[in-house]
Amino acid sequence: MKKIICTVTNDLTYDQRMLRICTSLAVAGYEVLLVGRELSGSKPLEVRPFRQRRFRLFFRRGKFFYLEFNFRLFFYLLFARFQILYAVDLDTLLPAFFVSKIRRKTCVYDAHEYFTEVPELAERPVSKKIWEASARLTVPHLRHCITVCESLAVVFFEKYGAKFTVVRNVPFRQKSQLSLPATESPFILLYQGVLNDGRGLEETIGAMGQLADVELWLAGEGDLSEKLRALVKSAGLEHRVKFLGKLPTAQLSELTPQAHLGLNLLKNKGLNYYYSLANKAFDYIQAGLPSLGMKFPEYERLNREHEVFYLLESLDAPSIASAVNLLRADKKRYDRLAANCREAAKIYNWENEAEKLLDFFQKTG
Repeated sequence: MKKIICTVTNDLTYDQRMLRICTSLAVAGYEVLLVGRELSGSKPLEVRPFRQRRFRLFFRRGKFFYLEFNFRLFFYLLFARFQILYAVDLDTLLPAFFVSKIRRKTCVYDAHEYFTEVPELAERPVSKKIWEASARLTVPHLRHCITVCESLAVVFFEKYGAKFTVVRNVPFRQKSQLSLPATESPFILLYQGVLNDGRGLEETIGAMGQLADVELWLAGEGDLSEKLRALVKSAGLEHRVKFLGKLPTAQLSELTPQAHLGLNLLKNKGLNYYYSLANKAFDYIQAGLPSLGMKFPEYERLNREHEVFYLLESLDAPSIASAVNLLRADKKRYDRLAANCREAAKIYNWENEAEKLLDFFQKTG
C-alpha cells in the first residue's frame, strides 16, 4: 500500500477539494495523510477515511507564516514515511520538492490557482518575485502535475514547460436540486465562499438597493467580513442581507438548493481570477441552481457547451441588478438555465472526475 502525504496551508476543515481527493485516494487503497495548520478558531477534525495532522504555528499570516510553515513542513517530511508527496499550490511545493529530491521519492504538484498572479501579490512586487523564483526553481523539473482547468494547464505549459493534467474541482453528485420557482418571493441570491476583495460582494450589496423583494445570503467569512457588515448596516439592509458564517460542507449542500440564483462574481484583478474556474460554479450546478458569473474564458467555455450561467460583461451594481431582474422576468430563460444545470450535473461531478485522479496516480509509478 502506497503512502501519500498531501500538504496544504489551511486548517483542513473547509477544504472541500482536498477532502474529496483524499477520500477517493483512501477508498482506492492508498494510505493518505493530509497535513495543514491549526488556527485559534479551528474546529475539531472530523473522522475521515484518511489521517489528518495540523501544525500549530506562531505566525498566522504574511512572510513569517510562510517561512515558519515551510520550515516545519520540510523537517516533518524529511523524516516521515511515504512514497508520494502531494504538494497543493506553490506555498507548499518548495519543501515537498526538495525532500522528494533528497529521498528520491515522487513529488506531485497540484496547482489549484495561478498563485503568482493572485491579487494579494499585485501590490507586493518583491513577494511576487520571490514566489515566481520558487515556481521557476521547481515546476519545470516536475513530471507529475495537476490543475483545475484547461486555461491554467495551457498557461503553465507555456510558462514552465510542464504538462498538467486537468482534474476539475467539482462536488459529489447531489440528490437535492433546485425546486423553487423563480417567481417565488423573496428571490434569494446566494454567495458561498470566502468574503475577500475582488469577489463582487460590495457591488452585490450595492445592487440590493435596486432590487425589490430580494434577499442576499452570504455563506462564509473573510477579510471583508466586518466591512461588509458595516456596509449592510449603513445601507439599512440588515433584514435583507444574511451573514450565515462558515458552514460545513454537508450543511452548505443542503442550503444551496434553497436559493434561486448563485453568485460567482470576480473583478478582473489579475490572471488568477481571469483564468479561474471556481468550485462554487459547480456547487451551484449540482444544486440545479443558475448563477451569475463573469465573461472569463473558462466560464464562457462551459457556457458554450451547457449554458448554465448568466455572464456579465462588467462588474458593477447596475449590471448585477439588471441581470437579476431579467432572470426574474424571463421565466423561460431561467427555467432553461436550471434545466441545463441539472443535465450538466450528470457530467461535472466528483464521481466522474475521481476516475481521472486515480488514473493519474496509477501512472505516477
